Amino acid sequence: MQTAFHLACNVRDLDEARAFYADVLGCAIGREAETWIDFDFFGHQLSLHLGEPFEARPTGRVGAHLVPMPHFGVILPLERFRALQERLEAAGISFLIPPSVRFPGEPGEQWTMFFHDPSGNPIEIKGFASQDAVFAR
Repeated sequence: MQTAFHLACNVRDLDEARAFYADVLGCAIGREAETWIDFDFFGHQLSLHLGEPFEARPTGRVGAHLVPMPHFGVILPLERFRALQERLEAAGISFLIPPSVRFPGEPGEQWTMFFHDPSGNPIEIKGFASQDAVFAR
């Protein structure tokens, strides 16, 4: 990774967010204040602020699925994707789109899973066998 990405979004409850992002997803906690917390979201800075999350609706067509828009996430090597999948399943996370392969045998073949954080923010985790395939055409 050449540079880290920063995303700031709203959550309804910081304690609930802290438990989910740190304990369930395994993100390290960075700086925090009364109204926000920074997380190391797989090498990127995710700043969660108290507030009303954006409304997300399933309007993004990808293959056979309508995915929630907006959403955010991360692309992981397939081994880390599988480890996170096991962690989420062990925590009883309900999937909007369960772990599945997308575009099998095509350039850009990937695994994907969608779920919500406790405030309803949709998250997509992608897994690639090779990072060279992320932008394959």
